Amino acid sequence: MPEGNSDPVDRTEPARLADGAVVRRTVESDWPQVRALRLEMLADTPLAYLETVEHALRRREWEWRAWARDGSSGESITVAAITAEGRWVGTMMSKVPNGRQGAFLYGVYVAPDHRGIAAGVTDALLGRIEEWALGRGDTLTLEVNEQNPRAVAAYRNRGFVETGVTRPYPLDPALRELEMRKRLR
Repeated sequence: MPEGNSDPVDRTEPARLADGAVVRRTVESDWPQVRALRLEMLADTPLAYLETVEHALRRREWEWRAWARDGSSGESITVAAITAEGRWVGTMMSKVPNGRQGAFLYGVYVAPDHRGIAAGVTDALLGRIEEWALGRGDTLTLEVNEQNPRAVAAYRNRGFVETGVTRPYPLDPALRELEMRKRLR
């Protein structure tokens, strides 16, 4: 980010949803919740991620701590949606890969009972990611499995378009990952 600019997503106060839920960046002490939500998302939609439940279960505590801590680094962001009761119901991550223009969105998950436009969780999470990404380029890019039409539709409804680039899904090369991109300005 250019010197002198402030990153609006580095603010300390969380964004609040109408139902009392908050969206905020993760910190190292969140590692147990980060782990639990990661295991939930891998079990819910296995083909949406590049990791299996079995692999995630083998991660050590220090790895989970680092993952949670990285959510507040300058190089990447992880945001979580947390209900007023303290339940973690969604997450998104973004970083700017070396040699790429703009930010890359990954690790997207919203619990089934909090999905949909009316719930507002997806839009609140994406809003925080987009604020952060704006300080790092003009676009936000993602890859989504072609066998996940619900996710493809959700991204289209939020302004992402297919770029025409595809690649084999690493965990099953018979499946394809579609690249989608959104212009942020």
